[in-house]
Amino acid sequence: MSVAEAVALIMFVAVIAYAVLGGADFGSGVWDLLAGGTRRGAPTRRLIDHAIGPVWEANHVWLIFVLVYLWSAFPEPFAALMRTLAIPFWLVGLGIVLRGAGFALRKYSPTLGAARVAGVVFAAASVVTPFFLGSIAGTIASGRVGLDTEPLGLSSAFAPASLLGGVLAVCTCTYLAGVLLLSEAHRLGDTEFTDGFRPRVLIAGVVTGAIALAGVFPLRADAPTLADELAGRAAVVVVVSAIAGAVSVELVRRGGYRRARWFAAVAVASIVAGWGIGQYPWVLVDHVTIADAAGGRATLIGLLVATGVAAVLVVPAMITLFVLADSNKVGDLGSGTHH
Repeated sequence: MSVAEAVALIMFVAVIAYAVLGGADFGSGVWDLLAGGTRRGAPTRRLIDHAIGPVWEANHVWLIFVLVYLWSAFPEPFAALMRTLAIPFWLVGLGIVLRGAGFALRKYSPTLGAARVAGVVFAAASVVTPFFLGSIAGTIASGRVGLDTEPLGLSSAFAPASLLGGVLAVCTCTYLAGVLLLSEAHRLGDTEFTDGFRPRVLIAGVVTGAIALAGVFPLRADAPTLADELAGRAAVVVVVSAIAGAVSVELVRRGGYRRARWFAAVAVASIVAGWGIGQYPWVLVDHVTIADAAGGRATLIGLLVATGVAAVLVVPAMITLFVLADSNKVGDLGSGTHH
C-alpha cells in the first residue's frame, strides 16, 4: 500500500464513521419531521432530544476530518469538486448550520410559534443535508466530475445515480435513527412508545432495503464502473450489508432493539465500505486515480503523523464523550420545553 492509498483509506474510514454516527443524528431529524403535531409528536421529540442531545454536534468532526484530508492530500480533485458541485456543497453546509440552529433554538424559543418554526427548520434541514451528501457521492460515482468539468448546478443532484445516492442516504439515516430511538426507549422502559413506533421503523427498514436492491438498475445505467465493482470485488461487503440489514429488521420485529442497533450500524458501514471498495482506485471515477491525484509526499506523511496524534488524543476523547453521555442519561423525559 502506497502512502497516498494509506491516506485515502484513513479518509474513507472517517467517511464510514460519519455515515453511521452522523447518519443517526440526521435520521432523528427525519423522525422529528414525521412525528406529527405538537401534542401527538411530543413523546417522539422528547426522546430525540434525550437520545442525541449530548453528542449530536460532535459527530461533525468526521466530516471536517474528511474535507481537510481531501483538500490536503488530493488538492486538484478537491478544487474540482468544490467548483463543479458548488451548489450541492453549499446546501450541505447551509443545512448543517440551520439544523444546528433549529435544534438548539426550538427548546429556548419564547413562543410556541417560534418553537414550531425552529423545529421545522431542524427537521427539514435533517432531510436536505443527507440527501445532498448522498447525491454528491452519486455524482462522483457516475463519473460526471473531472478536473476540467464545468459547474453542474443543482440539476446534478437529480441524475439517476445522484438521486439514488440522495434518497438512499435519507432512508438509511432514517432507519438507523429509528432503531436507535427504539433501543433508547426500551432502555428507559417506555413500552408504549416502542409498541407504537416499532411498525414505523420496520416499514423504514423494508423500504430502505427495497431501494438498495432496486438501485442496481440506475447504477448499471448511470455509474457502470461502480456497478461492475460492486458486483465484483466489493460483492462480499455488499452481501454482508444485506445480511446485517435483514438481521436488524428481524431483531426489531422481535423486540431485540439493542442488538438491532449494532446490526443496523454494520449494514450502513458495510454499504458505504462497498462504495469505497467499488470506487477504488479512483478519486474522481473514470478521471483521476489516487496515485495521480495525490499531493506531495511530505504532505501525505504529515497527514499520517497527524492521524497518529488524533488516534491518541481525539479518538479516546470521542469514546469517552459517548460513554459519559450514555451513562448520564436519565429516565425522566418530561423535563424541559419541547414543542
